[in-house]
Amino acid sequence: MKLKGLLSTAVAIATGLIVLVGYFVEIPILVNLRVTILNWVILLAAVALFVGLFNLLAVHADKIRNKQKGGIYSLVLIFSLLTTLILGLWLRPDHALMALIFNAIQLPVETSLMAMLVVTLTYASIRLLRRRNNLISIIFLVTALLILLGTAPLPFVGYVPILSDLIRPFIAQVLAAAGARGILIGVALGSLTTGLRVLFGADRPYSSDPSRGGK
Repeated sequence: MKLKGLLSTAVAIATGLIVLVGYFVEIPILVNLRVTILNWVILLAAVALFVGLFNLLAVHADKIRNKQKGGIYSLVLIFSLLTTLILGLWLRPDHALMALIFNAIQLPVETSLMAMLVVTLTYASIRLLRRRNNLISIIFLVTALLILLGTAPLPFVGYVPILSDLIRPFIAQVLAAAGARGILIGVALGSLTTGLRVLFGADRPYSSDPSRGGK
């Protein structure tokens, strides 16, 4: 391994050990180092966010400059992004105008997108049932229909008592919550395993050796 790869791996392992040990051992030096490293990470993440933001602006500005298809959407995106950024830095996020922008623009757009997603998933489940007539497809379609009927009031009928009071809460609070917790546990275990592999040097994403995960 090259010296650059060894140095990068050593820094990654040392940083991980300092942060990990600092959570379990109350040594002032380790605690201060852990806090300092975490502050560095937060600062670097903020810088990376701004780099991505400027890259997004550059891509859409080039799209407008070259008069590509969909340039009007790029113009709306740039105007909205700059307006929100300037107002947020000037007025602060807790200002009444920022709350008005969120409640009057972003929240309705997100609600509309979620409604479109529900309709799209229902239509996709019907197409899936036509192509793959198996038990999983039937369960998916029935669950989607029960959630739709139990959430939104029906015309001239209102809420269906059994669906709204029993079935939909059971699916949302028991079955869906159990699935979401299982996914979160799986993500946490996967992240922990990846971190431990980097920590012990099994994976070396900072090295130049392709067999160790480097480029």
